[in-house]
Amino acid sequence: MKEKRFDEILAHFREKMPDVNTELEFGSVFQLLVAVVLSAQCTDKRINQVTPDLFRRYPDARTMAQAEPEDVLEYIRSVSYPNAKAAHLVQMARTLVERFDGEVPQEMNDLLDLPGVGRKTANVILSVAFGQSALAVDTHVYRVAHRLGLVSKHDNTPYKVELALTRHIPADDIPRAHHWLLLHGRYVCTSRKPHCEKCDISHLCPKLIDGSKLE
Repeated sequence: MKEKRFDEILAHFREKMPDVNTELEFGSVFQLLVAVVLSAQCTDKRINQVTPDLFRRYPDARTMAQAEPEDVLEYIRSVSYPNAKAAHLVQMARTLVERFDGEVPQEMNDLLDLPGVGRKTANVILSVAFGQSALAVDTHVYRVAHRLGLVSKHDNTPYKVELALTRHIPADDIPRAHHWLLLHGRYVCTSRKPHCEKCDISHLCPKLIDGSKLE
């Protein structure tokens, strides 16, 4: 039953969103990394309002590595947790320059060594920037995966959901699957009240609402 549900849901998304990507705006892998770090607990819309000026001033790791956190803070005051993120961005840029010649690495363990980068952020970079079969699990992906019955109630952490989803999703679909589930959660299967009346896969959904939110 679960395999059939996966097959039908993935077939729907392949047809409806064949060329899907992040809604964050960026001009390089470094800029994508900065945008993803900034997007934690903040909307992509807000990040896209902030990053143009930030990237004009600090277009790459080398320029940002020369800044101080308070310099970066001036550009990102309107995002969530701006002080912590400013510190992380400067430390991250300095680490990139010191260890990776200013380039963003393509290995999970190297990405996780960067200040401010967790598994979700690393998976976004691996997937979006480098085309690897990596699936980032944010609150939207977590919620939609549970409500659609793609994972079990025992998959109660983002990492467990990541493992459960990647066991059933073909490798070629995994980079897009993150965006499929995320966008479905952002615009249709929303947190407070899912819009089941406008959902094209409502007939496939067991609507497992309880326990679907990441605590």
